Amino acid sequence: MHSLSSVALLAASALLAASAFAATPAKGVQVVLDQTQSRVDVTIDGQPFTSYIWPATLKKPVLYPIRDSDGVTLTRGFPPGPGERVDHPHHVGLWFNYARVNNFDFWNNSEAIKPENHARMGTIVFDKILSAKSGRKGELTTLSTWIDGNKHPILEETTHFVFSGNSGTRVIDRIATLKALDHVVFEDEKDGMLGLRVASWLESPTAKDAVFTDSHGVQTKTGAASPDATGEYLTSEGAKGDAAWSTRGRWCSLTGHKNGHTVTIAIFDQPKNPGYPTTWHARGYGLFAANPLGISVFNPKEKPLNFTLEKGQAATFRYRIVFYTHAATPDELNHEADSFATEYK
Repeated sequence: MHSLSSVALLAASALLAASAFAATPAKGVQVVLDQTQSRVDVTIDGQPFTSYIWPATLKKPVLYPIRDSDGVTLTRGFPPGPGERVDHPHHVGLWFNYARVNNFDFWNNSEAIKPENHARMGTIVFDKILSAKSGRKGELTTLSTWIDGNKHPILEETTHFVFSGNSGTRVIDRIATLKALDHVVFEDEKDGMLGLRVASWLESPTAKDAVFTDSHGVQTKTGAASPDATGEYLTSEGAKGDAAWSTRGRWCSLTGHKNGHTVTIAIFDQPKNPGYPTTWHARGYGLFAANPLGISVFNPKEKPLNFTLEKGQAATFRYRIVFYTHAATPDELNHEADSFATEYK
């Protein structure tokens, strides 16, 4: 029979072991649904990576925030924090939409839109989580509906996310299938389609005061470069910095540094995508976007694409976004592009 002291010792040891087990970070990629908070949290080896969120204050679901493998946040704040730019309130995390679909604007919609402009805006409404899986890679499949300003559903979006990473990288594959619920036309437009709004230190130091006008005539002012801006774009075709905007390529990277910490963010197009190779809507003030459907807007010599889906037709858009904690080389990025080209039907 154990003495009271030995029983107490055994109990204490068991409690200590249980506490140590509970404190051990879960290995692999964990995808955890929190329906009450309108979010799905993604961690890798116990470290926060990103969250899929659909709060009422947004007009589309997004991934926000996004952190690299060292825990450094790479996205602008939502809402913007002290010292951050406050332009383009619709730029939140990583998103997917378009500025002119059946003449409704899904890209520029936000809580900041004036009531008189609501009728020309579109909203992407989160419907449900279809599946979520944790493991060596994390997977999340969601269902959403694109609804125009007349409250008419025009597209059903099924999106499959694959999350992965290691000690030096984080990876998001975003595969979206859009099924037309009516006759749908994506008119050529500069504001689309996969968008990422980066932290101020990843903006370009060459950014200047500018006024950007959308296709509906709404103007947005952006200021000069943020004091900590260090970012530089590079495309697969060799376009650098400001010259990357409006050019086409199978990948585009953005490299910057903060307090000795260097990061490259790279977006990869996929040969099976409509409009491949995509046009890069890469702005110095912090918008990093791939737009495969605005061809004639970026290059007036091109014929308008006006990408069209008849009712019942579907199109799939596949993108890979990699976050490196070093300055990725063109050879490294080309190798990743080759690998991505062979994945996903």
